[in-house]
Amino acid sequence: MPSFDVVSEADIVALKNAIDVAGRQIGNRYDFKGTSAAVEFNEKDKLITLHGDSDFQLDQIKAILFPEMEKKEKDSTKRLDAKEVQKISGNKVKQVLGLKLGIDQERAKDIVRLIKDSKLKVQATIQGDTVRVTGAKRDILQEVIALLRQKITDFPLQYNNFRD
Repeated sequence: MPSFDVVSEADIVALKNAIDVAGRQIGNRYDFKGTSAAVEFNEKDKLITLHGDSDFQLDQIKAILFPEMEKKEKDSTKRLDAKEVQKISGNKVKQVLGLKLGIDQERAKDIVRLIKDSKLKVQATIQGDTVRVTGAKRDILQEVIALLRQKITDFPLQYNNFRD
């Protein structure tokens, strides 16, 4: 029986590339000369840290970083989990952006419920941080993918491991 997996994975290489490009742009901008403006990526913990002299400067860094991320991977900014802006020594600030990878249990249950409510003849099962969808025909699975693309727009999903 044909099946596919619904996953939410980030392209770490593209993300690192976008952060590097944004870092170079920040270093070249005249209004950031002599400031603490910087972008760091902790690959192990999947955290992006923004450093700046003020909240306004953090917003400027985001205005550089987010379009670069969107160029490399569509909807990649939707997977960011922004933490509170922290004051550091003096008037310097930093903000940590966490990466949400995988599909959490609540969102997986919503996906399964959405598929079951559609009355399509498929089975959806939660397997860790993925949702496996199995059906009798390839056409029905493609309808499920179209349904999910239409209904779930607030979180990036990929459809892979398609088996016939």
